[in-house]
Formats: sequence, C-alpha cells, structure tokens
Amino acid sequence: MSLKLKCFLAALSANIIWGFVAVPIRFVQHYEAEQILFCRIIISLIICCVFIAGFQRKQLLDDIQILASSSKSERKTLLILLLTSGVLITFNWYAFIYVINHVSLNSAAFAYMICPLITALSGFIILKEDINRQKIVGIMIALVSVLILATGSLHEVLWSIVTASFYAFYLIIQRVSKVFNKVNMLGLQLMIAFIVILPLYLNLGLSLPVDLNFWFDITIIAVLFTLIPLFLSLFALEGLPSSTVGIIIYINPVIAFAVAFLYFNEGINFIQAFAYLLLVFAVIIFNWKIISGTIRKLVVREVTDFE
Repeated sequence: MSLKLKCFLAALSANIIWGFVAVPIRFVQHYEAEQILFCRIIISLIICCVFIAGFQRKQLLDDIQILASSSKSERKTLLILLLTSGVLITFNWYAFIYVINHVSLNSAAFAYMICPLITALSGFIILKEDINRQKIVGIMIALVSVLILATGSLHEVLWSIVTASFYAFYLIIQRVSKVFNKVNMLGLQLMIAFIVILPLYLNLGLSLPVDLNFWFDITIIAVLFTLIPLFLSLFALEGLPSSTVGIIIYINPVIAFAVAFLYFNEGINFIQAFAYLLLVFAVIIFNWKIISGTIRKLVVREVTDFE
C-alpha cells in the first residue's frame, strides 16, 4: 500500500470517527461547554504524556535536538506555529461543543462543510499547493452545496463560519510544520490547549464534575474522538496536501447530518438531502485521481493473482 493511499485512508477514517462525536457530547450537554472542554483536554493530555513517556522518549529527544540546533529565526517561527496551532484547535473544540449543545447539530455539521472550502483555497493561495481543473470542479460543486444549505438563520451561519475557520487554519499550520514527530506535536498542542483554557475555567469558578458517568464519557471523547482522529489527521498531512485533507472533511458533516436526522430526530427536507448528496459527489471528484488509481491497482492485482 502506497504512502499516499495510507494517508488518504487515515484522513477518511479520522473524519468518519469525527462524524459521530455529537453522540457522546450530547450525553453531557447539561454541563457547561468549558467544563466539557477542560476535562477533555486533561484526559487527552494525561494519556498522550503517558504514551510519550513510555514509547516516544527517543523521538522526543530527537525533536528537542532539532529545535536546539535550529537557527534563532527558525526556532522562533517553529514555536509561533506550534503555539498558534494549539490555540486554534482549542478554540475549534470550544466552538464546536458550544454549537452542538446550544445552537444545533445541523449548524455544527454545516461548519465542516465550510471548512474544506477555506482549507482548500487557503492551501492554494498561501501554500501554493497544486490545484488542477478536476479539483476546482470538486470545490465548485461543494460550494454550490454550501450555498444551498446556507439558508438558515444568520446566527447559525456565523457560528459555523467561526468554528470552521479555526480548524481550517489549524490544518494549514500542520501542513507547514512537518519537522516534528506527530505524537510529540499533538502532546505539545494539548499542553498549549490546557494553558489556554485553564484561566477561563478558573475565572468562571467551575468545579470538576464528580459523576463517574461524566468521566467515562469524557474518556471516550478524549481517546476515540480526540487523540485517535487527530493523530490520523496529522499522519494524513505527511503524504497529502492540506487541500485534499480539507476536502475529505466533507465526510464528517455528511455523517453528522445523518446522526442529527436519524439519531437525534432533527428535521430534514428534500433540498438539504440533495445538498448533502452533492457533497459526497464533490469529495469523489476532488479525490478521483487517488480513488481511480487505487481501483486500477486492485484490479491489476486481482488479474495477476488469477493468472
């Protein structure tokens, strides 16, 4: 299996997992968004630090050596990128939790429809990533779908745009800062997230929940819906441009929308269903080169094995 295909499957898996995140978050919706986020970060940070201490010590020392041997300007740039990425992912998590529990699930799903457009266009403009005619067609189809769905309230649309922007620029930064080990970088981002959210948490005077069901649910969110998909997403950026990883995010809102409709019984109409089908079509077109290449390899392998 080629690196590009592994990265594609990693990005796909991450967004399939994230599509279901509303389920465990809704189970703790009677808690404040700040409580949910703070505890999610604590559990994620503890698990990540234990893993690094147990299995990543050599890679951690290598990363420290890379930082120490960099020039002053390079070190400053790397530290700024790491700090910014930690702040962006923290704000994205906070906004997403708030939108799910206090705005609507459809609004949260809509945020991840806007996100790929911001990511793909930013990757083309800022990083000068290659974008051919086929990818442009995929983006345009996705844009049509977004415009169809952008007929709700201005309040919901604005929350969607803010949430999407945080994650889109987080992806762009991850594409640029590729010198560090991904697990170590994730641990540092979680540490930054903890530092960012702690003053807000203390200022609100919130206490740590004592309900064991809450902590069980938060642990599931931390492991299954935070650490695993974030690591898969970071791995995907090793072999795919941020525009491709960004466009695969469309799988996330399609699943999230299905969860909202089938599990939480939020409303749906024909126009919304049609727009979501357009999104799936846009993902296939944007990634057709990878998909068709994989199909050809599988066919060739089957023919060779048969002969």
